[in-house]
Amino acid sequence: MFDVITIGSATLDVFVESDDANIVSVSSKTKKSDYMSFPYGSKIDITDFSRNLGGGAVNTAINFQNLGFNTSAVIKLGCDETAPVIEKKLENEGIDTSNIIKSPSGLTGFSIILVSFQGDRTVLAHRGENARIKKEDINFENLKNTKWIYVAPLSGESNRLLDKIAEFAEENNIKLAINAGTTAIKKGEVYFKKIIDASNIFILNKEEASMLTKISVRPDTKTEFFSKEKIHPDMVEMFKILRKDNDAIIIITDGKNGAIAYDGKNYYKAPEFPAKVTSTLGAGDAFSSTFVAAMEKYNNDIEKAIKAASVNSASVVEVFGAQEGLISFDEIEEKLKNHPDYRIEII
Repeated sequence: MFDVITIGSATLDVFVESDDANIVSVSSKTKKSDYMSFPYGSKIDITDFSRNLGGGAVNTAINFQNLGFNTSAVIKLGCDETAPVIEKKLENEGIDTSNIIKSPSGLTGFSIILVSFQGDRTVLAHRGENARIKKEDINFENLKNTKWIYVAPLSGESNRLLDKIAEFAEENNIKLAINAGTTAIKKGEVYFKKIIDASNIFILNKEEASMLTKISVRPDTKTEFFSKEKIHPDMVEMFKILRKDNDAIIIITDGKNGAIAYDGKNYYKAPEFPAKVTSTLGAGDAFSSTFVAAMEKYNNDIEKAIKAASVNSASVVEVFGAQEGLISFDEIEEKLKNHPDYRIEII
């Protein structure tokens, strides 16, 4: 019996940082966008370089295991030299590998992560076999032996599984957490309605929430995302649409602005936990999986869960890599003791 089975991607991540990178901001009436740029046609020196294993299912499985949960992962690996390295990494972390899907051809997922001097990153992703998980690849009988199924963002053909996984979890009384991804969200609100209805926890970022609900958070309104007075009215509308006729806990994250959880009654506003940002890669995976784990550990206490998620996410961004900064519940609680002023606002 597993506590959690994660489903999603596995990748070899190559981190590249260059002092020659520029951040270019472009503004319009309704939005502001930032771009990483390099001199066109030039040969650019690399300031820092490293490699690591990542992907949503791998990052979250390692975090769940680190937090004391018996974990397995459903990932699809290619027929290349990276595949056995990922499998061995999971084994070394104590994660069950019986649900790994091994393709007789194709490549394992691969990403180049361009890291800016601000700590943010742009990811160039080759999805590989991550985008080709099919229903028949998964042993659904094995999935019955778990308390939670955690679905990380699915890409390509794999996102067709989302409604099937949601249906399976509902039929078998398995708790379901979904970290929505852009590829699946493009299918729209109607498609996602039954998926959210089957979820216990549904997590997405502000841009994804805007895409799904067709609501933009207007920068010219008086109430900003983390106003001391109240929730931005556009955010309220997003939550109402996402929470309509279901019992899911909806969480919308917004990077350095923190996150808001909504349970149909109260909003839980979590500001960013203090951290010195080195790289933001893996912060979202750490936040989402820690929230799920903390909800299980703390008997569905949303305030404690979103605090723990914010702390672990902040720990990850202080280190170069998606998993190196992950900490245990004891370490999370120690950090909270050292920051007694950190508060969650409940509205």
